[in-house]
Amino acid sequence: MSAPNPSGTQHELALGDVAAVVTEVGGGLRELTVAGRHLVQGFDAAEPRPHYRGSVLAPWPNRVADGRYVEGGVTRQLALTEPDRGNALHGLACWLPWQLLDRTASAVRLGVRVWPQQGWAHVLDLVVGYELTPTGLRWSLSGTNAGTTPAPWGSSVHPYVRAGAGRVDDWELELDADRVLTVDDVRLLPTGLVPVEGTDLDFRRPRSLRGLEVDHAYTGLAATDRATATVWAPEGTGVAVHWSPAEMPWVQVHTADRPDPEDDRVGLAVEPMTCPPDAFSSGTDLVVLAPGETHATSWEIEALSR
Repeated sequence: MSAPNPSGTQHELALGDVAAVVTEVGGGLRELTVAGRHLVQGFDAAEPRPHYRGSVLAPWPNRVADGRYVEGGVTRQLALTEPDRGNALHGLACWLPWQLLDRTASAVRLGVRVWPQQGWAHVLDLVVGYELTPTGLRWSLSGTNAGTTPAPWGSSVHPYVRAGAGRVDDWELELDADRVLTVDDVRLLPTGLVPVEGTDLDFRRPRSLRGLEVDHAYTGLAATDRATATVWAPEGTGVAVHWSPAEMPWVQVHTADRPDPEDDRVGLAVEPMTCPPDAFSSGTDLVVLAPGETHATSWEIEALSR
């Protein structure tokens, strides 16, 4: 008997020349290609998912400082899943086995229940959906409070997009957001919200990423109905991430700086978020789900060419 893949069952999708692979473990996106071009930095089915590539982030995205927050007068202590920085990182769902709900040749929906555990007192039912489009992928996520008490909620996804050949230093980014959260150098926790004007973090006009280390959350999105982050390669290929700024007023951008040369800056993480880092502590844009209430979000990844 052969050993199972570390990411579980592989759900393969196809629509014309668009293809994707969605995994049982984490309900995440492992591959996305259009006409053979990779739009995301994926990983091999035979390896555990590295660096949260393609993860679903819920019931919080990004970091909870010290894994500690106060809820209804009770201090909760989450497991420190980023131990080197002393934080709880990227929620509770990304290593759970998600069950198949329904599928077609070009779409799939998976579901999972998040149970009470250390630092978390609620029951959540999550559903993630993937639907291929002629130019890429539509990605959706809903969370329903299946318990009897109000539950804090935040969500995002974690694709490392690829504009084309090369790496992050070869590409340029456009993101029309006028404010950014500064962070400390050691734990990457928020220190203040500042204008991007006059800083190296201003991408309101297309700008090269060469030599820039970015791991910051942006807000103040100029779009009113659909926000877009666009990444271009010199050869004229590109990729766009679209989302609703009303649903997700924040977006994390990360240049994937790694000590291992093979992993260093191989893709640009673009993570539209419902709330900023450490929202469980600050309460900023944090959703609180009443018993039986559902919160839903969606994203699109699109192949571009000039």
